[in-house]
Amino acid sequence: MAAWMIARRAARRLAGELSRGGPRTWSQLASPTGPAPAWNRRGFCSVRRFAGDSAAAAADAEEEDEPDNGRSAGRDQVDFPGGKISFVGEMNFLPESQRERINCYRVLDDDGGTIYGSRFREVSKELALKMYNDMVTLQIMDTIFYEAQRQGRISFYLTSNGEEAINIASAAALTADDIVLPQYREPGVLLWRGFTLQEFANQCFGNKLDYGKGRQMPIHYGSNRLNYFTVSSPIATQLPQAVGAAYSLKMDKKDACAITYFGDGGTSEGDFHAGLNFAAVTEAPVIFFCRNNGWAISTPTTEQFRSDGIVTRGQAYGIRSTRIDGNDALAVYSAVRTAREMAITEGRPILIEAMTYRVGHHSTSDDSTKYRPADEIEHWRTARDPISRYRKWVQGNGWWCDAEESELRNKVRQELLQAIQVAERMPKPRLTELFSDVYDQIPSNLREQERSLLDTINKHPADYPADVPV
Repeated sequence: MAAWMIARRAARRLAGELSRGGPRTWSQLASPTGPAPAWNRRGFCSVRRFAGDSAAAAADAEEEDEPDNGRSAGRDQVDFPGGKISFVGEMNFLPESQRERINCYRVLDDDGGTIYGSRFREVSKELALKMYNDMVTLQIMDTIFYEAQRQGRISFYLTSNGEEAINIASAAALTADDIVLPQYREPGVLLWRGFTLQEFANQCFGNKLDYGKGRQMPIHYGSNRLNYFTVSSPIATQLPQAVGAAYSLKMDKKDACAITYFGDGGTSEGDFHAGLNFAAVTEAPVIFFCRNNGWAISTPTTEQFRSDGIVTRGQAYGIRSTRIDGNDALAVYSAVRTAREMAITEGRPILIEAMTYRVGHHSTSDDSTKYRPADEIEHWRTARDPISRYRKWVQGNGWWCDAEESELRNKVRQELLQAIQVAERMPKPRLTELFSDVYDQIPSNLREQERSLLDTINKHPADYPADVPV
């Protein structure tokens, strides 16, 4: 049998050399100075597509692809759908996890100093200061709107406390043409793109200037003008939608990508898996940005999955992936900037797992002290605060001082309080807006519902809010 196999391989190899004008080594096939074989153009250097490979190339691979492991059975390879697979005589199971966790990319240490040898994208003074200004603005906005909800002035709110670097630094690395499909903890991306404090207030109070016409819960922002899809409450539905948006950009040959944000809890939804597989197969230029903040409301990651976080899941679907420190503004900026370039120029999806911590409660409907220790929250709020760390770096460059800090915080607070007063006094949308903007011609069943609602209001006017015009 061994002699027969040797003879067969020699004949196939000779045929390959003659068909291509002489022998070529494996290093020549993969040489960067010449065109890479079709199956190797995406970097999967030991996988060959099922269709389109010549018998000669397969013969080369049989002899040079596989290192000699001392078992003759391992030298046999067969093209299965998806690539060439080697046979071995020993049964092996992949381990449930790696011995060591995937490393986490970081630029700034906890004291705001750059780590020796760290590689990152340089930012100008102007860009660095805008990033810091918006991080502080987002923090103040969250604090005041949260207090407004506690006062009963708005019905609901949700903060981004502890995740300001993720919001602002990722937005800074994108362009205005990139499409954003958020979850609900990315208002900073809108802030960076020019959404005003008045526009935020209008949405939270649901007045007639709210782009959603009062039909969404507070913090469900959206802006066509800023390429920011309206927030949708169901978890992870935006992921496959982002892939479709990215694929349309690719078809139109746009110099842009799509980015979608989601939390660690969203990776337990089916749409996460469908979205990643969809993106990998279509090679869509989309960035999947996961905020792994340790908690899906009250469910810790230890009770949600056994894998090494989220980064390994991207690799399982054939997506280039990285893990970064989400509380490090420079690391976030560098990673998203690089991911965007790869997504567009190479036509591929990218997964980023940002390790962070949700300092605030999940929302105004939650009390996180019921399921996590208060000292843990306080540690992340103080020792690991992304704004404080970034400020130390900015101030260390001589770009910021205490007087500017005080002026900024007072200015933002006054602007926001003024925006809330204006939004609160603004009339609500008319009742008829409940039935518009879905159909070109309103169907009869909706007309009937509208008439029924008006009849009910006429019969019980005292039960209807007086500030909502009929």
